[in-house]
Amino acid sequence: MKIIKIMPVFLSLVCAPILGSVAYAQNSGVDNLRETGKAFAAVAQEVSPSVVLIRAESQGSAAAPGDFQSPFGDQWPFGDDLLRRFFGDQVPGLPQQPKPNVQRPPRVIGQGSGFVFAVRDGLFSDRSYILTNNHVVKNADKIRVTFQDGREFQARVTGRDPQSDVAVVEIDASGLPALEWGDSSLLQVGEWVVAIGNPFGLSHTLTVGVVSATGRTSVGINDYEDFIQTDAAINPGNSGGPLVNLDGEVVGVNTAIFSRSGGYMGVGFAIPSELARGIAMQLLEHGQVTRGYLGVVIQQLTPDLADSFDIPAGQGILVAQVSEDSPAKKAGLRLGDVIIELQGEAVSDVGRFRNLVALIPPGTTQTLTVLRDGKRKMLSVTFGKLSQEVSDEETPARSAEKIGVVVQTLTPQLAELYNVESGEGVVVTEVVSGSIAAMAGIRIGTVIMQVDRKTIKSAAEFQRAVQRSADDKHVLLLLREGAMQRYVALRW
Repeated sequence: MKIIKIMPVFLSLVCAPILGSVAYAQNSGVDNLRETGKAFAAVAQEVSPSVVLIRAESQGSAAAPGDFQSPFGDQWPFGDDLLRRFFGDQVPGLPQQPKPNVQRPPRVIGQGSGFVFAVRDGLFSDRSYILTNNHVVKNADKIRVTFQDGREFQARVTGRDPQSDVAVVEIDASGLPALEWGDSSLLQVGEWVVAIGNPFGLSHTLTVGVVSATGRTSVGINDYEDFIQTDAAINPGNSGGPLVNLDGEVVGVNTAIFSRSGGYMGVGFAIPSELARGIAMQLLEHGQVTRGYLGVVIQQLTPDLADSFDIPAGQGILVAQVSEDSPAKKAGLRLGDVIIELQGEAVSDVGRFRNLVALIPPGTTQTLTVLRDGKRKMLSVTFGKLSQEVSDEETPARSAEKIGVVVQTLTPQLAELYNVESGEGVVVTEVVSGSIAAMAGIRIGTVIMQVDRKTIKSAAEFQRAVQRSADDKHVLLLLREGAMQRYVALRW
């Protein structure tokens, strides 16, 4: 009997601390979630007043926005004669009678996002500058920006940079809050970030996620890429909006999504603040972007290439061409050199190196460290100014992952290297084993002259042409192999 009396007491002594710790853990978890929610709310409150909805109006082929559509389609249930008798031709949705010599040019309104990043106050300079994506405003002849409090302004383009997809527009207004820039180079994978913009025109929408990856340089969206990848929901209309950290500082500019449906699928890309800020300030001060010029064609050092050059894999980038009378040529850079450092900073990614060179002011002298015949060599190079005429020459090898090839712009040097005829097109420098390109008989040294019956002249053009065919999952290539030409249709 004593045992029976003691057991409930013993059990209660054991269970009470356990139940108490469970309740404490639950309360602690809820409290942590509340604090996290408050942090996101604080970011929204701080950042949203600087974010704008951008409506860019241009001439196009689509129907004029705002036209009323009959809920019955083109046929009214009682015919249109009765309506015309009482209301004339001005009934919304009623097919209009043709009017001679009267034309209404169709208008298209695109929507995107942007944010105030600079303000100039003064008697003659009360202006605010808004950063957005180039693709949001590139064809616009009328731009309107709307703030969270409902204020609306007419905007004009200060400068655009299609190669990085950055644009700056300005409005005549002062006293607007400008967002602070953060240091995107300090971002770590897994760090919380917040995207604010206008997806599908839904003003000032906040989404939350983490940094999924950094340094994405081979996405094929822009000529100059160093994207932050995030799982914060980004949708059409978010373009140009800020990606901020928990301190409310801009660490990126939301630009693109990877999607098979046209909507959010968990992968979004943002231009890092370090790149966007430098370009935006040049556009603000000069109306254009000046980039550094080295005068080389470079390619990623694959394991096979690294083995051929007797270099550890993942170290450096390979020089595939040195242009005549270029800064690289004058500095002594040679075909086959492997660049391992720029001004003491290790380099191993083609896209990253190209971005670094582009941001160097022309006339600046820096040190390149290369591996040549297995020995380190330091070269002093004075960078030139990149012009449109030489920009394609600087384009590195580009890949088309769906097809399974890596290509380079066909230059006289590469034509000699691969023993192919010089001219238009791109030369295949790598073919992925088992890819659809390999199964179609495409091999290293094949020259791709056309994509979907359009002539291509550079690796960048090739990448963009293939990207345009991504939705159709079909591409037609014109190949040249020796003296023979043939068409190849690839499907995936």
